[in-house]
Amino acid sequence: MASRGIGKAVIVAGGFGTRLLPATKAVPKEMLPVGRAPAIQHVVAEAAAAGMKNILIVYSRGKEVIADHFDAAPELEQHLEEKGRSDLLTEVRRPARMASLHFIRQPQPLGLAHAVAMARGFIGDEPFALLLPDELFFGSPPCIAQVVAAYERYGGTSIAYREVAAAEVDRYGIIDPAGPAGNTGGSVVGIRGLVEKPAPEAAPSTMAIVGRYVLTPSIFTAVDAITAQAPGRGGEFQLTDALQHLVEAGEPVYGVAVTGTRFDVGTFAGWLAANQAAAAGKLPG
Repeated sequence: MASRGIGKAVIVAGGFGTRLLPATKAVPKEMLPVGRAPAIQHVVAEAAAAGMKNILIVYSRGKEVIADHFDAAPELEQHLEEKGRSDLLTEVRRPARMASLHFIRQPQPLGLAHAVAMARGFIGDEPFALLLPDELFFGSPPCIAQVVAAYERYGGTSIAYREVAAAEVDRYGIIDPAGPAGNTGGSVVGIRGLVEKPAPEAAPSTMAIVGRYVLTPSIFTAVDAITAQAPGRGGEFQLTDALQHLVEAGEPVYGVAVTGTRFDVGTFAGWLAANQAAAAGKLPG
């Protein structure tokens, strides 16, 4: 089937990183290393490997160092060249050469839906991928490529999910599935509802959204609708609420059971596990 043209990706690097304090007091959580590269570099690599060469990073105040990391470093590069450290020179140059990277600052921490709205001018009227750097995935095909494949087959907004323990559903956006989509054996499901961080006894399933999406341009209309109302859970405008608005408006929305090795590096335990895997040579880079 011909590609529907997912050439742009948005990576949202907001929030205070409170689950990783005090390490994130002065260092953005996205810049904490996983192996020899900061977490966000792995996410950019995932998007680039899936063919997305035009990437917008939405960052918040105090995280300008993210843009610095993906910029050229002439003095450092010259120093390494003079020392004959071609191995390190290649690695230092790699971030700036992974994709065409763009940056915009979210002026206030108003939530994920608001951060997505910041990308409207960059995206225009086309579908795009959204990746959240708290979640790292390693494997082939890349996690976001699996979501793109579902979008290419069914044509609607597509969301990555993984099954989690019932006791953990209050940490995630949770899918209310409508049943398998087509002949997929349940790996792709229709979605009839979504709820942000429900209590375990109120959760419609244990299918947790895990930070990889393909969104259609109608997400911006949905975000406009929810931001015209009071903020959602946590006093923020939640993307889950905007996706629920799409469902209620009759737009098809699908959940995609993704595979690969996953780490929630927004928690200390997940970040430490990712670095242990990297130290054991089990992760790229």
